[in-house]
Amino acid sequence: MADKFVINGGHALTGSVDVTGAKNAAVAILPAAILARGVCVIENLPRIADVLIIRDILMELGARTEYDDNGTLTVDTTHLDSSHATSELCKRLRASYYFIGALLARFGEAETALPGGCAIGERPIDQHIKGWEAMGAKVSVEYGKIRAEAPNGLKGCDIYMDLVSVGATINIMLAAVHAQGVTTIVNAAKEPHVVDVANFLLCMGAKIKGAGTDIIRITGVPRLHGCNYAVIPDQIETGTLMIAAAATRGDVTLHNVIPRHLDALTAKLLEMGVIVEEGADYLRVRTEGRPHAVRIKTMPYPGFPTDLQQPATVLLSTAEGASMITESIFEQRFKHIHEIRRMGADITIEDKVAVVHGVPRLTGTSVRATDLRAGAALIVAGLMADGTTEIHNIKYIDRGYDHIEDKLNSLGADISRVKEEADEREFY
Repeated sequence: MADKFVINGGHALTGSVDVTGAKNAAVAILPAAILARGVCVIENLPRIADVLIIRDILMELGARTEYDDNGTLTVDTTHLDSSHATSELCKRLRASYYFIGALLARFGEAETALPGGCAIGERPIDQHIKGWEAMGAKVSVEYGKIRAEAPNGLKGCDIYMDLVSVGATINIMLAAVHAQGVTTIVNAAKEPHVVDVANFLLCMGAKIKGAGTDIIRITGVPRLHGCNYAVIPDQIETGTLMIAAAATRGDVTLHNVIPRHLDALTAKLLEMGVIVEEGADYLRVRTEGRPHAVRIKTMPYPGFPTDLQQPATVLLSTAEGASMITESIFEQRFKHIHEIRRMGADITIEDKVAVVHGVPRLTGTSVRATDLRAGAALIVAGLMADGTTEIHNIKYIDRGYDHIEDKLNSLGADISRVKEEADEREFY
């Protein structure tokens, strides 16, 4: 039986909360553990659906795992003996494609089912394939599977990315760690989780320079070893909670964060009139009045994150004036707007631009999450709305947020997870 969230809105969030480990880093670091041929102890993992699925795929491949209640996963890939991750599990998340890069590097061949994930627009894997083929692999995509083979090993080369792709940058890094010679990725993604994966590989003995810049160089090594590693704090969870604090006119301090990862969001919040204070590992967000209207355009890091566009749109739905949101990354990242219109938002969409005319308030109703970050946006909407909001289809939210309702309730929210009836799901 599915769950839903029931939110009684209108409560200002106050207090402090710790942010958990980064989803986008975790789902790449866990497949990367395949390269260790030993034991990796990975700390600060979020306990979310995507991490649990990745763990299950590792176990199906022959890895031994142990997951404790503190978010630490021990992965032993010493006796991992399969290069085929073709189960239905791969179809349930986008990040399953990282198994191709890792398995190809370890075994010289790899096969996975085509990845799944949220329907937020076209997310082709052509840049991944381009990189593997440039290093000498033969890649085919047919019958719902991706297969890559390099029986004579991969060879380092220069790879120019036609567009900035986080997934392709990481996947090429994974494949290149055992390639002969030097692999150079030009126009590489610079996101914090790209750097985190590179740091994990370095901890295992890889040779990588330039992660966090647009040129990354990987010198292949014959073997990697196990290590202990802690995943960075989640940039998107941090940003979501910052937006929620501002949306509810609250005062929240977030601990275990890396403030510079949120510079683009912080700049926009300040422009809205929100007060943001930062320290070495904390951020405090507080406000009292309605935010000011602003313009936002999503861009690759260090620009404004596409994953925070949806919650930010909700925040601006009650701003003074008209805001303009340009989504330049994913063409289907405005699905949440239909739902918040039902709560009273005044938003028009033209191609990749949403014009948000601020209204004094939103009102609670029954809404449905269509993807992970749309679900987060609806939580923000429910927290700031008058009355009761029911959010259905929260399986998407559980893919990326570690017990988000517990964190929000600790800050004074009134949000509960309840079972919904079968006929209720069918109706909505």
